Amino acid sequence: MSPLPNLDTSRISTVVPATPRGENHGEHNLNYMDLLMKLHYIRTIHLFDSEAVQSLPFSDLKAPMFPLLDSCRHVSGRIRISESGRPFIKCNDAGVRIAEWQCDKTLREWMDEKEYSVDGLVYDHVLGPDLAFSPLVFVKFTYFKCGGLSVGLSWAHILGDAFSAFSFITKWSDTLAAQPPPKSLHMPNLTKHKSLSNSITDYPISVKKATLVDKYWLAANDSYVATHTFHITFKQLHHLATTFKSTDTHTKYFEIISAMIWKCIAQIRGDYGPRVVTISTTNVSNGVENEFSRNDFVLSRVETNLSPGESNLSELVNLIAEKKMNENHVLKKLMEESDVKGDFVVYGAKLTFVDLEEGDFYGVKINGKKPVMVNCDIRGVGDEGVVLVLPGPEDNDGNNGRMVTISLPGKELDQLKGKLEKEWGIQYYSRLGC
Repeated sequence: MSPLPNLDTSRISTVVPATPRGENHGEHNLNYMDLLMKLHYIRTIHLFDSEAVQSLPFSDLKAPMFPLLDSCRHVSGRIRISESGRPFIKCNDAGVRIAEWQCDKTLREWMDEKEYSVDGLVYDHVLGPDLAFSPLVFVKFTYFKCGGLSVGLSWAHILGDAFSAFSFITKWSDTLAAQPPPKSLHMPNLTKHKSLSNSITDYPISVKKATLVDKYWLAANDSYVATHTFHITFKQLHHLATTFKSTDTHTKYFEIISAMIWKCIAQIRGDYGPRVVTISTTNVSNGVENEFSRNDFVLSRVETNLSPGESNLSELVNLIAEKKMNENHVLKKLMEESDVKGDFVVYGAKLTFVDLEEGDFYGVKINGKKPVMVNCDIRGVGDEGVVLVLPGPEDNDGNNGRMVTISLPGKELDQLKGKLEKEWGIQYYSRLGC
């Protein structure tokens, strides 16, 4: 995918905070984790049917952005580089970009053709080449021929993690529903299931040095990395849990799904199968809500001396659940020693599993209606690949499956599709009831 913007939208405009501040511009300092993630971008879509949209005009969708940006002004700022070389955000109210696109397909036709992909529904943006003029956020509204709507977000990861991105869109929908925007935005209050293992002290494996693409904040890949989303139904989740035969009631579906995919990818890669992987989990150690917008997660390594492809599922699940080694401390040290000037790849430096399943991503509503589908992927993934696990839509019984979005080198992804269907009954694409 080209780092240059995709200009297939019919209309692009800029939204700034509702309250002008004149020349009283502030600065938003970036911490080590923000800067570590600067080459990555979070992309989300929320798809609504025509009953939810009820022919809402574009002006009504755009209007809530103005007061929303009052509560998070750095989101509409621009990157600057200090004399020491450290990036920061100048809160100059330069704004976020809003794109409107009219699609000549129905929502059903689009999904049958594109499946669950975010491509085409999210504005294709990266920071650069002129950072002073590069928006940190794009929101793209796509109207379908049937009256349905997609709300697509492209979010520079330097602003905050995936929960921050989803929180931003949730607060937009709250404001759309005439709820006053908060003075500050907050992350979901997640449940802490297990404590993480002790921090490691050696060099972190969860990052690697990056080669930049020209003057853009985007890393180059050695191979073509493709992305595909699998919908795992609640019935299939139950089957996976039964196969695992866990006696631990706290075992998460994320851990079982990650173990299954780790095992499959190891078999595909053969002797080169990954014996070390990275686990990204939300930082809930303090038991309190985290302030919006920040990169507040834990990167951990999981290692095994055994072949993951030959291990049984329970062994890999227990490794992921019990043997994570927190790398945040050494990551901070690495950034401090490099004077935060280094460029790193995090997602895909090693095979990376991202736990998003606790998020209330269906809390975004239009006219009181939930989206029929939500998805998320990450741009800037390294060659080892990344797996995101997030909630799926509710079925007729009110149960949630999982959306599993996987980015891997193209040939490996094709093989994985076949293995998941043949061995686990997980199809390439299963229609949602929308």
